[in-house]
Amino acid sequence: MDQLLRVMNFTVSSDGIGAGEDQSLESPFGHVDPGRLFAWAGATASWPMRTDPGGSRGLDDYFTRDFARNIGAEIMGRNKFGPQRGPWQDHDWLGWWGEEPPFRTPVFVMTHHKRPSFTLSDTTFHFVDGDPATVLERAREAAQGKDVRLGGGVTTIRQFLDADLVDTMHVVVSPVKLGSGLRLWESPDELLDRFHLEVVPSPSGVTHHLFWRR
Repeated sequence: MDQLLRVMNFTVSSDGIGAGEDQSLESPFGHVDPGRLFAWAGATASWPMRTDPGGSRGLDDYFTRDFARNIGAEIMGRNKFGPQRGPWQDHDWLGWWGEEPPFRTPVFVMTHHKRPSFTLSDTTFHFVDGDPATVLERAREAAQGKDVRLGGGVTTIRQFLDADLVDTMHVVVSPVKLGSGLRLWESPDELLDRFHLEVVPSPSGVTHHLFWRR
């Protein structure tokens, strides 16, 4: 069976923006309020970061529950890992997620500045400098036959789309207009030369866009 590269639960605004400018330690999404974008996911019973019981069990929960299914590794861009730019000044910074990151697999962080790998709970972060195809090869090897999740952010997903390496993509369009920021697309129709698309509206107000390779 093929090892797929999957984008999962990636959320953008109605005008295609997935993150804001001016990212900082206090503002991982820059000027964008992630609470507005991700309200759909946080309301579900299976949201990986949920700490209290409860949550919805409908369509949205089906997707948050799918987050870890058959995933053996994740690839993310450096800006998803943290706000630092340039050479690593602070090796004590271990990401946004605390002692129990939600990935639970090897994670490959794409960066031009190497730093040693480290493990938190059952997630190991590796810092790799390479083009998308090279990094994907390493992630597939680490995934031991399972699929690889492409976690984002926007710039990293665009790199892998441009290299034609993405197999399936689940993008959630939130009914929030942001106006400026890092844009995944002007319109999802841009991808229809390479992907089939099904659009599934949810009672929560978001729209699930499911892409798979032609």
